[in-house]
Amino acid sequence: MFEEELKLQKESSYFIPLALVLVLIAVIVGTIGYWVVPSKSLSQEQAAGLVAAFLKGEGPATVHFHVGVLQPSVDEKIRDPHYRLLEKAGILKLGKAKGADISVAFAPEGERKLAAIPGVVKTRNSDGTDAYTVPLAERQLTAVSKVTISNRDIAYVQFTWQWAPNELGNAFDASGPLVKSFNTWDRSTLIQKYGVAFYQVEPAQAALTFVRGDKGWKLAAE
Repeated sequence: MFEEELKLQKESSYFIPLALVLVLIAVIVGTIGYWVVPSKSLSQEQAAGLVAAFLKGEGPATVHFHVGVLQPSVDEKIRDPHYRLLEKAGILKLGKAKGADISVAFAPEGERKLAAIPGVVKTRNSDGTDAYTVPLAERQLTAVSKVTISNRDIAYVQFTWQWAPNELGNAFDASGPLVKSFNTWDRSTLIQKYGVAFYQVEPAQAALTFVRGDKGWKLAAE
């Protein structure tokens, strides 16, 4: 009996250190595997999809205007130059002012031109006027130039993008003849408030940071 107990104690004394050694080896191998074995990285194709989705989510550049007998208000600056630009672009026809009011109607080809633009939103107002929000240009990815992986779960994506204007967006180009026909003050107002921009320029460089979570890569929170 005594000999059996000694034998069990002896076997136990060998087993415990062996178990500790095995656990230590597992920890070391796991740590090496985490840092050395390459994880599934973010390919340029995947990065392009993520960036394209981000740019689409930013929405298009737009211009907002009303059609009908308009009265000046906090939300409606009928004397601002966007109505005159829309008239120059063949969308609207401005009537003569009657006191503070002004009549705004579609030019002969105005409605046809709007119908050719996807994404136009029309809203009927209680005062009998119609409000329109018209897309001018969308942000478009041109290329992903570099994907840098940091700490395995952070990706820094460098890319280029440019505007893709529609027909009305071309009329709202800041370097175009219609916009240049306005004075400096009006051009500044058009750029700040009414969707005018330099749409015909070379692609711009930009970068985004993505992080990988349980459901895949997503834009890093700012």
